[in-house]
Amino acid sequence: MMMRRNLMFGLIALIPMAFLGLMIVAPLNAMLRYDGSALLWREMLVDEFYRRRLIWTVFQAACTSILSLILALPIGWSLARLQFVGRTVLMRLMMLPFIMPTLVAGMGVLALFGEHGVLWRGWTDTPYLLIYGNIFFNLPVAVLAVQQGFQTVPANRLAAAQTLGANGWQRFWWVELPVLKNWLLGAGCLIFLYCFSGFGLALLLGGQQYATIEVEIYQLIAYELDMSRATVLVWLVLGGTALVGAAYAYFSRSHAAKIQTRLPEKPRGVWQNMILLMSLMLLTLFCALPLLAIVFQMAQFGQAWRVLWDDDTLFALKNTFTFTALTLIVATILGITHAAMAKRVVWLRTITFLPFMISPVCLAFGVLLVYPDWTDSLYLLIALYALLAYPFVTKDILATWDALPEHYWQAARILGANHFQVACWITLPLLRPAWRRGLTFAAATCIGEFAATLFLSRPEWLTLTTLIYQKLSKVGAENYQQAMVLTVLLMTLATATFLALDQRTPSGSHSK
Repeated sequence: MMMRRNLMFGLIALIPMAFLGLMIVAPLNAMLRYDGSALLWREMLVDEFYRRRLIWTVFQAACTSILSLILALPIGWSLARLQFVGRTVLMRLMMLPFIMPTLVAGMGVLALFGEHGVLWRGWTDTPYLLIYGNIFFNLPVAVLAVQQGFQTVPANRLAAAQTLGANGWQRFWWVELPVLKNWLLGAGCLIFLYCFSGFGLALLLGGQQYATIEVEIYQLIAYELDMSRATVLVWLVLGGTALVGAAYAYFSRSHAAKIQTRLPEKPRGVWQNMILLMSLMLLTLFCALPLLAIVFQMAQFGQAWRVLWDDDTLFALKNTFTFTALTLIVATILGITHAAMAKRVVWLRTITFLPFMISPVCLAFGVLLVYPDWTDSLYLLIALYALLAYPFVTKDILATWDALPEHYWQAARILGANHFQVACWITLPLLRPAWRRGLTFAAATCIGEFAATLFLSRPEWLTLTTLIYQKLSKVGAENYQQAMVLTVLLMTLATATFLALDQRTPSGSHSK
């Protein structure tokens, strides 16, 4: 019996491990062994052009991380300490920017500050566009970390400091900030990682002057066919993401301890009301305005609406739905098997986020090297989609699985249920809400996926994201207007997916 269980576990573990080996290890090995790149390292590192690209890539990522954390402090404090009307809805909607496709964010920034900007029309060809777009995406991540950090501050420490006469600033500096430190550093590393290896926003908002390393890799491959130089840049990106990923893993270590935290209270006094008002204004400025600007500009385009009924749009919409549906099936299988494997072998949890540590551009480039005969195969594209999507499923399932009480399975075993029956009738139903939450972000990732699709682009694989980029690549106001209408369609799909899948856990079921 024990041998049969070990054999079954080995077969289950083989699925995600083999997938990661084929889609990550093999491509990385192909890039490492690519002929001609070794001699270019010194030449490219001393080249002024590539040094500027690297410095700008690091600077915009660091700048976004610092600004996001500074902006998140009052917002996170308000959500953790204050009880106000709409707080629950706000916390739910705050993650919408994070699940929005990168093209939606980019178009929102252009709608605000681009050539036809609603607020300002002088920010084109400036570094501010990319940094603002990065903050749109990453501010919710920073707010969530800050809020959770404030909620881990023991209530008795705050009460003791207040009894000893400490004011609000002193309580923050001497009591709350030491607890917040690791949360802030972990969130900063994660945001830096997202911005350092980001592609879609940098391609759309950076232009030629403020292109990042990721954009340069794409241009070297797509336009210059210079695989050797692209390989050097890929390894620079991988080295940077590995260092930051290790720092994130260090700072985000959980310190599980049951403590009594301060519950949110109604705002008292002028300062608390001012902080709440400022928090709402910051969220509106950085998270809501780009989406509202897209809708506002789209409402002014009369004839551009016809693009929704074009053959290309319907074809792209069909492909988007098809690719997403196929990917979610694969992501479910990989997510469940990976979670089951990581549940028994603790160190395997560390590779759950491995696909997040490598940018889609690097992955797509490595796949081109190691599987050149499969570049015209839809299976390869779906595999890349699944690689970027399934960690969301694994993460939520594993977190919920860890929180389930052990006596559920013990009671079932006492009543005579075998392992298969326990899995089908107890484990899977309890994990279903977590699976749905994971699919929310997995589906949003697939709908808005851009980098891998652009690298492996074929006419028959046209999606909404590539169609929008094609419209933007053409001159003329009509193409811009059609791109904006298609962006609204893409934004609607991402929002509908979020609302349809991310439902509240039914009463009586276990939730994390």
